[in-house]
Amino acid sequence: MKNVMTKAKEIIDYMESLRNEEQRQILMGFFKTGPGEYGYGDEFLGLKVPQTREVVKVAGKDFPLEEVPELLMSKWHEVRLCGLLILVGKFEKLSLLPASHHRGGNVKKGKNDAETIKKRDEILTLYLKYAERANNWDLVDLSAPKILGAWLATPSCLPEKGGDSMQIEYKRQVLDDLAASDCLWKQRMSIVCTWKTSQMGDPSWCLRYAEIHLHHPHDLMHKAVGWMLREMGKRCSMDLLREFLRQHVHEMPRTMLRYAIEKMSDEERSYWMKL
Repeated sequence: MKNVMTKAKEIIDYMESLRNEEQRQILMGFFKTGPGEYGYGDEFLGLKVPQTREVVKVAGKDFPLEEVPELLMSKWHEVRLCGLLILVGKFEKLSLLPASHHRGGNVKKGKNDAETIKKRDEILTLYLKYAERANNWDLVDLSAPKILGAWLATPSCLPEKGGDSMQIEYKRQVLDDLAASDCLWKQRMSIVCTWKTSQMGDPSWCLRYAEIHLHHPHDLMHKAVGWMLREMGKRCSMDLLREFLRQHVHEMPRTMLRYAIEKMSDEERSYWMKL
């Protein structure tokens, strides 16, 4: 592997050289790529995630943003993952200052100058433009919280005019559009991204999109919503989770409910499942 990669073609050529047919067959089964399955038509090289992350590490956070779309448009699942993880790295680099030593440990502070905010918005805009290329659950789950979710929780210049209330409304509209899409993966983005906002102590995003997706027909969304509710309860408030359950337990799909209550005591889980 080269010490530095600055072109999408270099990354694609290198990743194709690592093709592993045995692992490829395993991944195609695991990610349901057969006819009628949710990942139908997806193609794999047979790389494990640590191999892809190593390529991302070599490409570095200074990999040209204009080269990323070629990665996202690749037919190879692992190459698209590489492109998404490069965007994650870029966004994270723009979100935190280097750790500085303070009493009590190393502290990373947010970067919110105008130029940094503009660059984060550019990455977010690119991510949304190619959102349908994150066309399996792992691609969504490894990127949406750290790009889209982090964007929700940090200052933005979008829209270009208007105050804080307009900015919040714009962010809500971005997620509403994803949630209302006929694309399963965009819908999943709208709920899984709330992992980050819940981590940062804001339960409102999770509660809003959990309710919107309450009657979604797909099992993958049942799992995602239940998972995010569980994380919201753990990170923000178990009382808020219980209140959501009191309001919706009788209409929640069983899978969603099981995921949401997974970390509760045996006694409490039994209580909710019997309702």
